Amino acid sequence: MAKKKSAILTKKKNKVEDKIVKMPEKSSNITLTFYSDDRWNNWITQVKESGFEFKDDEEDIGNGGEVFVNMEDDVILACLKVIAKYNNNELGSEEAFDAISEIKEVVLKPINSINESIDLMLDSLQTSLIGVFASGECYIDGGYESTDDLPTLVKNAVAAEETNDPGIAIGYVAVIGAHVFNGAELGEDLFNDLPYGLVAEWMDGIDSISAAMMGDDSYKNDEADSE
Repeated sequence: MAKKKSAILTKKKNKVEDKIVKMPEKSSNITLTFYSDDRWNNWITQVKESGFEFKDDEEDIGNGGEVFVNMEDDVILACLKVIAKYNNNELGSEEAFDAISEIKEVVLKPINSINESIDLMLDSLQTSLIGVFASGECYIDGGYESTDDLPTLVKNAVAAEETNDPGIAIGYVAVIGAHVFNGAELGEDLFNDLPYGLVAEWMDGIDSISAAMMGDDSYKNDEADSE
C-alpha cells in the first residue's frame, strides 16, 4: 500500500474493478477457505474504529495508519498459505487459482464510504493488492521465465501505463510478483524513479509480498483458516 500522504491524496478515486482487465472466471474446485467475508469485515470495523485521518504535519500515514499495513499483511499471508499448499502439492493448480480468486473476490468488493482519509487509504490498499493477486495467479499458471529481467519488466509496465493500457501493465507486474513468490529478491533499483501511479501501487504490493516472505515462514505449515 502506498504510504506517502501526498501521493495518496493526489490519486484519482476510480473504482478498483475498472483499473484492470479481469481474469476469466473459473468455477470453484476447492473446499478450503483461506479468507472469509467475516475476516475482511472485521478489518473494516477496526479501520472505522481507528478514526484515521491524515494530519497536515505528517509526511506519511503515521502510527494511526498501522491498521492498514496489518490489514494488507493479513491478506498477503492468506495468499502465501495458498502458494505454500500449491508448492507442497496439497492443492492442484486449478484449486490454488480458485483459492486466490476467492480471496480476491472478498477483498476487492466495493466498500461503503467511511471518511475521506480512510476511503483513500482503503482504495490504495485494494489497488496494491491487485498486484498481489495477479502475481499469485501468474505464479500458479507458470506465466514467467527464469530469464525474465525484472528492471525491464518494470520499465515495460510503466510504459504500458503511460499509454493507458493497464491490462498490459498489470501483466508485467504480475510476472515480477510471480518471481517473488518463487523466491526472487527485489533490488532497490526497481523502485528508483518509479513514477506514482497504478504500477507504483501494484509494485508496493509486490514489495509487501517480499517483506512477508522474509519474515516468519510458519504459514507454510498452517491449515487454511478463515477466522
